[in-house]
Amino acid sequence: MASPMRSLLADLDRYVQSFRVFLERSTEHQSMQEFVERHLPDVIASIGNGKSTINVLSVGGGAGEMDLQILSKIRARYPGATINNDVIEPSADQISKYKERVAQASNLENIKFTWHKETANEYESRMNAEKKTKKWDFIHMIQMLYYVKDIPATIRYFHSLLEAQAKLLIILVSGKSGWETLWKKYGPSFPLEDLCSYVSSADLPRMLDSAGLKYQLYELPSHMDITSCFSEGDKDGELLLDFLTETLDFAKTAPPELKHQVMEELRKPGCSEIRDGKVFFNNSLGVIVVEP
Repeated sequence: MASPMRSLLADLDRYVQSFRVFLERSTEHQSMQEFVERHLPDVIASIGNGKSTINVLSVGGGAGEMDLQILSKIRARYPGATINNDVIEPSADQISKYKERVAQASNLENIKFTWHKETANEYESRMNAEKKTKKWDFIHMIQMLYYVKDIPATIRYFHSLLEAQAKLLIILVSGKSGWETLWKKYGPSFPLEDLCSYVSSADLPRMLDSAGLKYQLYELPSHMDITSCFSEGDKDGELLLDFLTETLDFAKTAPPELKHQVMEELRKPGCSEIRDGKVFFNNSLGVIVVEP
């Protein structure tokens, strides 16, 4: 009998809910913030040299939390420049939250925002159809490459849009994370339906090397408290399980044997560590900065 399991992306509201719980329970944004504080100034040190306008493209910008931090660093480095920030984001809900965040922020003079409600593939198709090639000084793709059909082609396309001094910043789960362990083992059992592919920072060097691209790699330690996943009927725990497996209502629709195996796996050292009776999933990230 076919499993009733469906991809989490079949229900965007549930996806956004589970993503919010993930952000609350993980140090994901704190780890990225630390990277933005410590390393981003060096990454952007020459992107705007001699320019009065700096063009930034956010691919999969979500609700803009990280985008605004990145923009504040670019603005601090190039205080006199106008910054054009274009955002590609398929979720109307995320775009409206992004717009609210911009409306409430106080230090965004000189930054112009344009939102495109579309996927990375739709953006590429539209630009090709309109025979447009806009070049960018900084492009970033944070936690979004899982949702494109052809990852090497997507990287090549956006890389081709870089100006001479520009940089392409990619953030993904690390090849040393619990995601790598969980998905390499159980990914084939989850209902991806072409909507999501598992990729980690360990997969990118091969793709970048074969395209002849130069890059630098950084590891960002991060963890997530998944203790609630082991409390039967805990709403947040169920949302986290959905997020971990990219499966809609995993706790209710997964075959019992698969659910048992996944729950066992999540406690093992390859995925998590147990401290003071709590289970902390290894959510470490990999950052790849690609040269033009």
